[in-house]
Amino acid sequence: MSVQSNTKSTLMKKSLSSSWPIILGIVLIALTMRSPLTSVGPLVGSIRESLGLSNTVAGLLTTLPLLAFSLLSPFTPILARRFGVERMMLYALLLLMAGIAIRSLGATVPLMAGTVVLGLAIAVCNVLIPSLVKRDLSHNVGLMTGVYSVSMNLFGAIASGVSIPLAHNLGFGWTGALGIWGALVLLAALFWFPQARASHASARATTSAASSRQSLWRSPLAWMITLFMGMQSLIFYVLIAWLPEMMTSRGLSENSAGWMLSLFQIAALPVSFIVPIVAGRMKNQRLLVFIMTILLFVSLGGLYFGGNAFISLWTILLGIGGGGAFSLAMIFLSLRTQDAHDAASLSGMSQSVGYLLAATGPTLFGLFHDITASWNFPLLLLLVVTALLFISGLSASKSHTI
Repeated sequence: MSVQSNTKSTLMKKSLSSSWPIILGIVLIALTMRSPLTSVGPLVGSIRESLGLSNTVAGLLTTLPLLAFSLLSPFTPILARRFGVERMMLYALLLLMAGIAIRSLGATVPLMAGTVVLGLAIAVCNVLIPSLVKRDLSHNVGLMTGVYSVSMNLFGAIASGVSIPLAHNLGFGWTGALGIWGALVLLAALFWFPQARASHASARATTSAASSRQSLWRSPLAWMITLFMGMQSLIFYVLIAWLPEMMTSRGLSENSAGWMLSLFQIAALPVSFIVPIVAGRMKNQRLLVFIMTILLFVSLGGLYFGGNAFISLWTILLGIGGGGAFSLAMIFLSLRTQDAHDAASLSGMSQSVGYLLAATGPTLFGLFHDITASWNFPLLLLLVVTALLFISGLSASKSHTI
């Protein structure tokens, strides 16, 4: 047993040391995948007033990227086989820069159009990162899932926290506060340029394997993972869009509400790193699903029934539960598949259908708020979504592969 353990440890260290360009590239992309989205929530009030938007229309700023995810995700594995994974990553980063620039022009049409463009770009990265991890870091799936999960959440939290100071205190306005994240994308693109040129052939050969297998769309387990992805995404993006507005409705300042959104995401950081590592060593992940669901129920119930005395506690527990759910969704894509091809296919399927489900959230919840003039009914709906998350999570935790 000790010989096997030592051999596995040696393989893991060798894999990590020889794959540092892929590891660094994944981290750089992860830094760009949430900051363009989470920077919007705290600025919704300013954008709405500046352009004269309703809550329902403002909800499209979060819904449109999710629709873009859903549209492009099932085709991304096909594009990766055609052009290579690394080259597709570079193309996605260039498209992301264009989307950020268009969105920051300061008018309604460019705002919506740029949001769609950047959503298409992020969709490619969302789908292909699990495939890259499965292909090049198969001995370190849990660790690398934790690394890119925490990277995404860290810069998502930073973007939420600094949006208001950038817009108001430093005078960037909401356009500058949204546009500044293009610099981070440029850094990632500069790194991926040589990777795309050097690795096109090998990436194409690796990703094209196993094309004759049965379609994942016929697999009950794949559908449970897809539902789990959709429910955790719906919870996250509803909160990204409306948590600051929920907080200001309770009397918090706009700046404080923005930092509460950051607290929600910062609380997710430790579990985003730890949960994939722990999950990768477990026969099944049902205990983790149970703990995560309890935290979500308690925190959402606290926001519904409680006043402002424990609002920070509910926000922290919400972040921990949501971060755990996201990390489980990501590692399911690797744990429940046999190779990089299946990982990309499952990622494309789960994110296509899952984000289509999630896309209904921000606009629908904004509409319910407009109708009821309260956040109570939307919070009750989130409790229902959490119940569906629990049911699908138990099924997705089965120990076999698709």
